[in-house]
Amino acid sequence: METVPESWRKALSALALTWFTLIAAFAGDWLAMFDQWWNSSTYNHVLLVIPIIGWLAWQRWPQVSTLDPQPWRWGLVALAGAVLLWVLGTFAGFNLVRQTGAVAMLPATGLLLLGPRVFTALLFPFAYMAFLVPFGDELIPPLQTITAKMTIALVDFTAIPAQIDGVFIDTPAGLFEVAEACSGVKFLIAMVALGVLVGNVCFKTWRRRIAFLALCIVVPVLANGVRAWGTIFAAQYVGAETAGGIDHLIYGWVFFALVITAVMAIGWRYFDRDPREPMVDIEAVRSAPLLDRLERQAIAAPLALALAAVLVIGGAGWAKAADALEASLPQQIFLPDVAGWKRVAYQPQAAWEPRAAGAAHRLLGRYEDAAGNQVDVFFAVFAAQGEGREAGGFGQGALTPNSTWAWTSAGPEIGGARSDRLLSGGSIERFALTWYRTGSVTSGSNIALKIANIEDRLLLRARPTAMLIVSAESRPGRSATAALQAFTRTIGDPGPWMDRIGEQR
Repeated sequence: METVPESWRKALSALALTWFTLIAAFAGDWLAMFDQWWNSSTYNHVLLVIPIIGWLAWQRWPQVSTLDPQPWRWGLVALAGAVLLWVLGTFAGFNLVRQTGAVAMLPATGLLLLGPRVFTALLFPFAYMAFLVPFGDELIPPLQTITAKMTIALVDFTAIPAQIDGVFIDTPAGLFEVAEACSGVKFLIAMVALGVLVGNVCFKTWRRRIAFLALCIVVPVLANGVRAWGTIFAAQYVGAETAGGIDHLIYGWVFFALVITAVMAIGWRYFDRDPREPMVDIEAVRSAPLLDRLERQAIAAPLALALAAVLVIGGAGWAKAADALEASLPQQIFLPDVAGWKRVAYQPQAAWEPRAAGAAHRLLGRYEDAAGNQVDVFFAVFAAQGEGREAGGFGQGALTPNSTWAWTSAGPEIGGARSDRLLSGGSIERFALTWYRTGSVTSGSNIALKIANIEDRLLLRARPTAMLIVSAESRPGRSATAALQAFTRTIGDPGPWMDRIGEQR
């Protein structure tokens, strides 16, 4: 460290030790993120984000090293916010929020130990750390729908006979599904990361940066629609299996390279930053009056580290106490009698059983009324919400991962439930209504459930959470929607009905 100024040696050592401690303390979150970076093709690009952050900081080092790092007391507020974000994510069982909090602790401690002036000079590398968080899965359903609509438009334009049903497109060559892997989310997320990076490194004006980022969003989405259409078009001549194999090869290796090349070719002529120009205007940072005022709120490094430890330990302790909460549940529960309906054998046209990992009790049964309407009722109750047992977690509920069922579109709006239309084997249709219940809150919204769960855990209040899924298959001469409407009218408000099943009131 001979070339490192004396004022920086202690600061960098303290920062490195703090980051190492934070990553070790929240190793579960970092290991979970690394697993996604390494094993999920959607997030493989994040493995490049880490060295890119180091490169961005190194590019700024000749200018930044002329500043004096100075611990700043208000950095504790930023750290407290990051810890609180992690706590809320833990309470909600929401890995995205939890992991965002874990990552946010790194720039927050950078602000605390280096001070506002140095942090401003290194603002972009610190901000780019946001791309360490595996985000974007939430975009898959809308991207599937957008891709399917673009594809059917191109299919119609090229005079291929076809019918669209949600994310399924039926053609003479076979039935095609715009599956999650075909949504284009993996390339969209990577292109956004690239767009932000190129926007900072190659452009000076915000107008051009925003325009380039918009290009990085629009082009991959449009290109993915063309790719999906190309697969269907080729299948009409070489068969679906051969076209699918070609598509996977192109999609994995060629497609992304072509999209990057196209976007960079379009943006290249508008680059307005000289490669020899410093990445940060250090004189503007050095002379900023606001930073002068902020730097006066200094704090001794040992005290800053001690208070940071208190915040982190306090947040982790709060989360651990909430994790220990367990609501009291009966040893056994039963599906109740429903007036005008009788229990019949559960014999679905295609195997279907919702997923409720971590639930203390699960029930699944079929009801039939005198008119011949049939509905399937699934009920699960959880003693607590946490890692591996979130009622609204990914893969939970009506659509079980790696099953024969696929989501096609939203279903009919009934009783404030989450409504899904599912398809199995291309022909078996099922509508599913989902409600969640905790305390007095009944909702089909996963967000509403998360908020209620967070409130309970913030107050260290043990309450059970229940999931109710009322579902019906479409059968010849029988409307699934009519069956669901008839059953929900009979049971009334689903909240008290769920309480009866769980014997909570």
